[in-house]
Order: sequence, then structure tokens, then C-alpha cells
Amino acid sequence: MRALIVDDSRFARGYLRVLLEDEGIACAEAADGRAGLERLKTDAPFDLALVDWHMPVMNGLEMLKTLRAEGFGSIKVMMVTTESENDVILRSLEAGADEFLMKPFDKAAFTEKLSLLGMEKS
Repeated sequence: MRALIVDDSRFARGYLRVLLEDEGIACAEAADGRAGLERLKTDAPFDLALVDWHMPVMNGLEMLKTLRAEGFGSIKVMMVTTESENDVILRSLEAGADEFLMKPFDKAAFTEKLSLLGMEKS
């Protein structure tokens, strides 16, 4: 399995990479939504995208809407963000997110979300 981590925080990308690689999932990274879309187009296939809400150039919601509109329907998308308002969660899910994880989180919460997406270690 392969995952794309899209977050403008280098620390967040590194933390997610460690958690994913511990689950046996290979990773690629992008620092904003536009760069994330380019990785999806040029470095496919990916099984999972972990997308932050707040990013420069293109935010996570715009990226999510665009990737779904451009035919990336089979990739699982988890929004991973500090946003906790119900409106943000609903907008993410309506735009095509499969799961939503609020920062900060621990390994147990993260692996639970991976399991819900069918991405746990076999």
C-alpha cells in the first residue's frame, strides 16, 4: 500500500510518515494541495491520502474537491487537521473525505482510523 501525506508542516508529515511506515505503508509527501494533486497525477497509484485542511497555495478542502472531480474516486482520503468544528467535518465528508482525524492525536487513534479505512497491517 502507498499513502500520500499532504501537509504544510514538515513535523506533521514526518510524524505521519513514521506511523504509516510502522503499518507497512510506503509514503510520499507534498507541502500543499496543488503539489499533492501533482503527486497523485505523476506518482500514482496511491491507496490513501492524508490531507491537512489549512495549507498555502491550495487548501485541503479544495484539493479534496479537485481530486474527486478529476476521477480519483478509489483513493481513500483522511482529513487530518486541527479543525474540530462540525461544519468543517461535514464539509470534508460531503466533499468526499472517507475519514476525519483531529490533531493532536496519538498512535492508537490513528491506527483505529486506518482500520476503519481497511488499511491496517495484515
